[in-house]
Amino acid sequence: MRNARIQWQGTKAVLKRGSLILEAVRFEHTLFALPFAYIGMFLAADGLPTLSQFIWITVAMVGARTIAMSSNRLIHFKEDATNPRTANRHLPRGLLKPWEMGLLMLVSVGVFFFAASQLNTLALILAPVAAVYVVAYSYAKYYTWTTHFILGWADAIAVAGAWVGVTGGLDPEAVVLSFAVAMWIGGFDIVYACQDVDFDAKYGVHSIPRRFGVEAAFWWYRGMHLCTTIALLAVGIWMDLGYFYYIGWAIATALLAYEHTLVKPHDLSKLQLAFFTVNSYISAELLLFTSLAVVI
Repeated sequence: MRNARIQWQGTKAVLKRGSLILEAVRFEHTLFALPFAYIGMFLAADGLPTLSQFIWITVAMVGARTIAMSSNRLIHFKEDATNPRTANRHLPRGLLKPWEMGLLMLVSVGVFFFAASQLNTLALILAPVAAVYVVAYSYAKYYTWTTHFILGWADAIAVAGAWVGVTGGLDPEAVVLSFAVAMWIGGFDIVYACQDVDFDAKYGVHSIPRRFGVEAAFWWYRGMHLCTTIALLAVGIWMDLGYFYYIGWAIATALLAYEHTLVKPHDLSKLQLAFFTVNSYISAELLLFTSLAVVI
């Protein structure tokens, strides 16, 4: 009985540790980015992909994003401890050790490479390139104010990767769709960086808000999201997608417009609502209507 109790306590400790690790890398945000990988998958397949493709693209996507988040937490460990906005994260608070985050990153690399190997040769060849990019982007803000574009393309890898996973190649349509995602993510990252303008100036972090000011940053934000809507429309026209796709595009455009009413240069109080709620709606409904357009 005593041994069983000890084993149960050990199991609970492991589960609690695992839960902390998932919280630290915002694992739930994988579901936020995953719809765009699936959009690329459905369009590349021009319908339903095989079950094997669906499974391994999902595993690869989760692995790649976990590589990005775990490395980001490690790289910015000291900075996060200094910034009041991020000082409550798991590593600065001592809830997790750096070696645990490093181990998670290494495991995720293995998972990502294995998933890529189950798709096709090109996916496996490009996997190291993608892994290096999603780690390296975390250093960009120490050197250039274009960091938001670099982050956007890191997320856009999901679309291109899914396309390669299905077709074994990368068509021009996939590049346009990836561009739409890069502008969407990068645009919002600009607004997110507005929270840290003063801290970034002291710490030597580069960003568009720091370089051009918050007011100008919002014009970049608007312009990049305009590029997103145009690129998404171009994909629909280029691929001759059905009316379901255009319904999804119209809803996404309306939601983007609504998102822009929530945050203002002098008022970022609704930033979390815009980022987590509205953006999740955009990705989910685009996936729904895109899948209907290619399946029906």
